[in-house]
Amino acid sequence: MSIKQLTDISYSLLDLAVITEGQSPADAIHNSRDLARHAEKMGYSRFWMAEHHNMENIASSATSVLLGYVAEATNSIRIGSGGVMLPNHSPLVIAEQFGTLATLYPGRVDLGLGRAPGTDQATARAIRPDRMQQVRQFPSNIRQLQQYFSAKNSSSGVRAIPGEGTDVPLWILGSSTDSAHLAAAMGLPYVFASHFSPQQLHAALKVYRDKFEPSDQLDEPYVMPCVNVVAADTDEQAEWLSTSLKQMFMGVVTGERKPMPPPVDDMNTVWNLKEKMAVEQMLKYSFIGSKQTVEKEITEFANKTEADEIMIASYIYDHEERIKSHRLFAEVMRGKESSPSAKEFTTT
Repeated sequence: MSIKQLTDISYSLLDLAVITEGQSPADAIHNSRDLARHAEKMGYSRFWMAEHHNMENIASSATSVLLGYVAEATNSIRIGSGGVMLPNHSPLVIAEQFGTLATLYPGRVDLGLGRAPGTDQATARAIRPDRMQQVRQFPSNIRQLQQYFSAKNSSSGVRAIPGEGTDVPLWILGSSTDSAHLAAAMGLPYVFASHFSPQQLHAALKVYRDKFEPSDQLDEPYVMPCVNVVAADTDEQAEWLSTSLKQMFMGVVTGERKPMPPPVDDMNTVWNLKEKMAVEQMLKYSFIGSKQTVEKEITEFANKTEADEIMIASYIYDHEERIKSHRLFAEVMRGKESSPSAKEFTTT
């Protein structure tokens, strides 16, 4: 294993348009766009948004619509889905939506694909009653998407217009070796959801690299694990800020997905031992602390995973603190000692 330098690794971010206590969905969406503007200046490669439904704390259900809103406010950062839950949709409709984005913002659009519902089972059935059948057809539906995006589809009776000829790059998202096998067999880049499901990370990456077959899109394996990051001036400040993240994940464990609450001084007043153990297991790959702490831990993670790119999720109650956390992480990845000018990162 070669030693990776952080400056050689691209860094990107995942956003869910998280709604915090006292905030409206519109506030969360506006904050997402503002974060994307800052992330572009900070050198982030991609700004992805995830598809979730029927969750009081997440406003990214209409993923392609929000990506257009973000793209319009930025100039160069790649925008994409992290991901679109393809069994919820017709491949043709997704090809048209992302083909439209790629037509309006050429060279900037990614399409990350997952097969989980992104919601509870009752809502999944409301979205698509035949969803389980579509899960089984996930590989063939991906191939259908590739066909719709190809210029060769011009002679077909069913065409994606706009979309045809855009060759929007596809990514496979997953949290198990099943997704690793699929990404490898199709020769597509692989994103692992280690920010909430860390158990099979290393096994899945090994499967993906060992089984990878080159494709028209990709010659060699390309891995982008996703992790949580909460960075602040001190370890103590970051730990305090991270209590909002922990409370949000506690909602996943208990099923009470309310808007993300503010930080608390003592998590032991909020969770019980069982909830604590479950949350800490989910958040195994969370890097919380000062720049120095995050740099040490993310360097070790990058070398253990041999990541080609790292995507971060950052759930912080205060928008300004969240922007600051992303800035500190960008400085870690760029090997930058001094902060950019305050003017460069003024929120508007």
